Amino acid sequence: MATLACLPRAGPVRCRQRPALLTVLLLLLAPVAGANIYAFTDADGTTHFSNVPQDKRYRLALSTPRDSAEVTTGKRAPGAQYRASQRARWSRLIDSTAQNLNLDAALLHAVIATESGYNWRAVSPKGAIGLMQLMPATAGRYGVTNLYDPQQNVRAGAQHLRELMGRFDNDLRLVLAAYNAGEQAVARYGNRVPPYQETMQYVPRVLGNYARNQQRPQAAPEY
Repeated sequence: MATLACLPRAGPVRCRQRPALLTVLLLLLAPVAGANIYAFTDADGTTHFSNVPQDKRYRLALSTPRDSAEVTTGKRAPGAQYRASQRARWSRLIDSTAQNLNLDAALLHAVIATESGYNWRAVSPKGAIGLMQLMPATAGRYGVTNLYDPQQNVRAGAQHLRELMGRFDNDLRLVLAAYNAGEQAVARYGNRVPPYQETMQYVPRVLGNYARNQQRPQAAPEY
């Protein structure tokens, strides 16, 4: 998937127009609830995909049903009772994935709690999907074929975290900043947390959940 160029949390997806890649990308995007996917190809041969057609050149490429997912706005977290029930539902998957990839399960839980509140059907307004709120281009790097498959979603997100841990020498602040804003953004600011409001709020929130998970591993994280 080296030909994909995508910002993890903002902007449309852009990729060179190669049929196989476009097919995979459309399959990854397909489950987004009611999120019609639009596309256009620019003069350089780069195809742009977005669920928000802000450029008049966009044309409808894919239409999806409205009842296949839940769009989340990030303004209201799921209720505590829901989070607790969903945490219990997915704990075995999360814990085993963390063990297989030599990650701290408390950290993986903290990321998932912050990202989706354990809602496997969550979709952000920017198109991040599932328990670990993966963008399609990021998921494609790890061979994901269905972003709504919790097993694929959690494994790919955990693999991404593991890769970021190696890149940033286990510095959790940078790892989490890169998970939220992208590795390029962290590098662009001299391997520091980018001064984006979302990222600056995201990093301490995950770290707070992580600390609580370490102290009370059986308790549902607070927000």
